[in-house]
Amino acid sequence: MPARDCGKESNKPPDIVVSRQFVNLAFSRSFLKLDRVSAGPEIVDPIMRLQTLAEGSLILAILALLGIASWWLTAWLSLFFLLLIFCVLAFFRDPDRVAPVDPNSVVAAADGTVTEISEVEETEILKVKTRRVGIFLSIFDVHTNRAPIDGRIIYREHRQGLCLDARRSDCSQKNEAMTWAFENSRVTIVVRQLTGAIARRIVAWSRLGDELKKGDRFGMIRFGSRTEIYLPLTATVLVKVGDHVSAGSTIIARLSEQ
Repeated sequence: MPARDCGKESNKPPDIVVSRQFVNLAFSRSFLKLDRVSAGPEIVDPIMRLQTLAEGSLILAILALLGIASWWLTAWLSLFFLLLIFCVLAFFRDPDRVAPVDPNSVVAAADGTVTEISEVEETEILKVKTRRVGIFLSIFDVHTNRAPIDGRIIYREHRQGLCLDARRSDCSQKNEAMTWAFENSRVTIVVRQLTGAIARRIVAWSRLGDELKKGDRFGMIRFGSRTEIYLPLTATVLVKVGDHVSAGSTIIARLSEQ
């Protein structure tokens, strides 16, 4: 069957731009957690928090309108839509993460369960054999993607494709994807965001040339998906299949000493 477009990637900023002072006045800091965290690298960006929430704004607005309209029919139906609103808010949660300061550490680029650790040829950018760590994101995981190392984005390319189950072995070659490369003076790490049977939208917040700190947010995938990290063969992988990892904080590998 021909490949079908199962969701356009998006890199547009939020529709509404507000100052931190306004948001701090309008909402409680404890709810949105807008303050930066000083422990370790500064990876908490209030604009990114609003950007994450903005991705679910249309869904939240529809559910809110349905909840208000259903109140006139039955309160129980209205409470059902209220429950759905809380579920959507939970999906678009974006908790604080503190990245390890060790320059040799590589952190997970996504929350989820490690489903694959294998030696493969990375043919899009590096053109060499690498060790691929595949992470499956269920609908219950945080879906924000974070930079695995300190570095500059030297590559960002969107590929059209299918929307196969992200747990299938052939999804890496067939599914819609966004491929990134993060480079510093020591190493180049490739990260690939893949859509799944439920996830149909890859969101890109960062652009080519952006300098990111380890753990900085660069995008997200909505509603279940897969993220792959391509490591040099000299790196020591510290996780195993079945482990649950957290983006920006779980160390998945350590680079060789130089």
